[in-house]
Order: sequence, then C-alpha cells, then structure tokens
Amino acid sequence: MESSGAERQSVKVSILGRPYTLLATGDPREVEQAAAAVDELMHSIREKAPTADPTRIAVLACMHFADQLRIAQSELDELRQRKDTRSVEYAAMLDRLIASVEELAV
Repeated sequence: MESSGAERQSVKVSILGRPYTLLATGDPREVEQAAAAVDELMHSIREKAPTADPTRIAVLACMHFADQLRIAQSELDELRQRKDTRSVEYAAMLDRLIASVEELAV
C-alpha cells in the first residue's frame, strides 16, 4: 500500500472496537475496506471464541489471511503456468498455419 514519493493521507479506522490512525499512500477507501475486512473477521473469531484475548484473535485473523494469500498465490502460479503452456501451443499452431499458407502460395 505504500509507494515512494506518494503523499500520505491519515485514515481513521476501528478494528475490534479499537481506533487506529493509518497512513494511506493511495485511495483511503482501500485502507478503510481492508480494515473493515479485518474487523469483520476478528469479530467473527471473537463470536466463536468469546474468551480469547485480542492478541490471540489477531493472530488467528492473520493466519486466516495468510492462508487466503497462499491459496491465491498458488492459483495465480497455476494460471501463469497455463498461460505459458497455451502461449507455446498457440505459437506452434500459428507456425503450422503460416507454413500451410506458404505451401499454398507456392
């Protein structure tokens, strides 16, 4: 969320009932949306484990988001591999088509 040289804007959010002031270098709404997702997940965890302390809830939320990121990265890697495979296949098809057209021109 940070880019060098970009102007930083202060964004106030609330996560699990605690206020935080964060710095955003892009659209502040993105920070607000991310904070809302964290807050929603942490509230969900607290409902399931009402005696858990906020630190434990935060760690569980981090583990959930880390797992989501791991899955997304795996899916992205798979899509890139499929794209690369298809690109090679399409290049070969194009080469065959060009060769066929050249044969017809002779």
